[in-house]
Amino acid sequence: MKKAIFLDRDGVLSKTSLVNGKSFAPRNLRDFKLYSDSTQSVKKLKSIGFMVFVVTNQPDVGKKLISRSTLEQMHNKLKKKTHVDGIYVCVHRQDENCYCRKPNPGMILDAAKKHHIDLKKSFVVGDRASDIEAGQKANCRTIFLKKKYYEKAPTKQEATFLNLREATNYILKQEKLRNV
Repeated sequence: MKKAIFLDRDGVLSKTSLVNGKSFAPRNLRDFKLYSDSTQSVKKLKSIGFMVFVVTNQPDVGKKLISRSTLEQMHNKLKKKTHVDGIYVCVHRQDENCYCRKPNPGMILDAAKKHHIDLKKSFVVGDRASDIEAGQKANCRTIFLKKKYYEKAPTKQEATFLNLREATNYILKQEKLRNV
């Protein structure tokens, strides 16, 4: 079985807008910008045998604040720049309580089933408590990226870092230790 890294999109790979301590996803292609370390981090993770997937809640589509077409343009840009193996998206609003919306593990479980992934050897990297909770429900190792959000941070993740580059270095070190 394969191993994978499941990355949240906004706040992990791409920049968000911060308004009064609350994080907002970009709503147009012009504002969709990747962090400078995104491409290199994905490349490093893939170089040591991980598949890399994006698992992202995008409720603004369900709220009709962004079109599916714009979302697809963002994801085409993301795939072209980072070469992730796939992008799983939940466009449901929070009040719809669907199987796929994080903190539910649906997107992770769907990717694992389709790509024959061993979740116990996989990681979820996210910037919200819901990312960490979804990863734990899927039996993945979890890494939290601490941002300046005014919301409750998770407490049961394996590690906490400031950005994807630091999280990637941690995973590389863990894999090296595992293979000694």
